Amino acid sequence: MGYDVRLSKSFEDALSLPLDCQSKYILFSDCHRGTGKANDNFLKNEFLYLAALKYYYWRDFTYLELGDGDELWENRSMDKIKETHRHCFDMLAEFYRKKRLFMVYGNHDMVKKDAAFHKKFFDTYYCDRHLCENPLCPDICFYPSIILRDSFGKRDIYLTHGHQAGIMNSTFWKVNRFLVRYLWRTLELLGVPDPTSAAKNNTKKEKTEKLLTQWAKNNGKVLITGHTHRPMVGSEESPYFNTGSCVHPAGITGIEIENRRITLVKWSLGTKHDQTVYVNREVLGDSVSIDFL
Repeated sequence: MGYDVRLSKSFEDALSLPLDCQSKYILFSDCHRGTGKANDNFLKNEFLYLAALKYYYWRDFTYLELGDGDELWENRSMDKIKETHRHCFDMLAEFYRKKRLFMVYGNHDMVKKDAAFHKKFFDTYYCDRHLCENPLCPDICFYPSIILRDSFGKRDIYLTHGHQAGIMNSTFWKVNRFLVRYLWRTLELLGVPDPTSAAKNNTKKEKTEKLLTQWAKNNGKVLITGHTHRPMVGSEESPYFNTGSCVHPAGITGIEIENRRITLVKWSLGTKHDQTVYVNREVLGDSVSIDFL
């Protein structure tokens, strides 16, 4: 099965959400929430992520997570991830209670396909404030993809993680998970990058981006993914966008969809004239109108 078939099939079971003038979506991917150890790349950006989530929560955005939210290749314990990043899960629970949280699974959290996994780990979480188990996201589903259906009948937006472009990250993901856990994780400590990773290997990254762009153009679709960790803004000629990631040393990136425009944004630390440090939201490039894609 080729990458184009894998990608197309992922949209057969897609969740459909409305896209109109009132729609407000924030898309993040590749948080890779870990267990707080040295390999938890999300830990250093957690405060930026929390600041961004609060910003979007109070402005009535719906949060769409496009896969690899939790790092479940390098880590076995979802409970430990929830404990380490409990403030993040506090916020996710708030979005879910407002019916404004929808999640896609990626290659690093493919186990979320299993309904038993949802039930075991996402029904409740331990709240430090009240010293008890609180509802997290009971009955949540994790989807292979999401389609934002344009109410004007112009251009739907197709959202998925993007791992379908590589056979080792899709069909043979269990093999790749084994290699990451027991081989590449150790070698990376010695400075040897994982050659199978689209996020860490530039050749693999460029090939993946080329395939995703090609699928979008060949099928006449607006496609937004994560997976490669490299933020991208599409155009009428090349309608492929990428959210980037939440584990970059310089900050986190995501995509806002509001007023029928797609905007790539970056959250990072800034400094005022009096040397006060603050969290800065910055627009990267030009926002793109859905009506002109």
